[in-house]
Amino acid sequence: MADRSWWRLQALILTSLLLLVLTIATPAWLRLDGMPPSWPVLWLLPWAVVEGPISGALAAVLVGLGFDSFYGQGLSSIPVLVLLALWWGQFRDARRPLERSTTLGLQALLGSLLLSASFALQLHWRGGSVALAWQVSLAQALLTALLAPVVCSLQVLLWRRLTPDDGR
Repeated sequence: MADRSWWRLQALILTSLLLLVLTIATPAWLRLDGMPPSWPVLWLLPWAVVEGPISGALAAVLVGLGFDSFYGQGLSSIPVLVLLALWWGQFRDARRPLERSTTLGLQALLGSLLLSASFALQLHWRGGSVALAWQVSLAQALLTALLAPVVCSLQVLLWRRLTPDDGR
């Protein structure tokens, strides 16, 4: 049991660091119209599905703080990421768990669109250009939805393998 939690902690730290590295240095072949996929959505979706709403919301706050510190334009991703984590976390105890790759792709598409809509709304409140934000968000949402079946499915398998059995 302790060995499993040690590996889980290491996997959590390594995937979080990989998330930040991919945000900074997304390869050119993983960009669409110059936009990378929504890495916070691709990481948070499997974590919240496996760990539940409370752990997902806490992870959303930490991931949101990391991403907001990178962008530093006064736009915050934390509220939307927390709401997404609470929503996705409800699937942990559902009768049919969220694990099909197409469903993960659709959830990632919706999550990416909601995150982008949040940024567009914040830009609108500040008097910024919203039209460009929507062009960027559509490219990012499409790329996120295309990567989600592979990336999120692998992460769901990883987190389920490393999560201790506690009667779920």
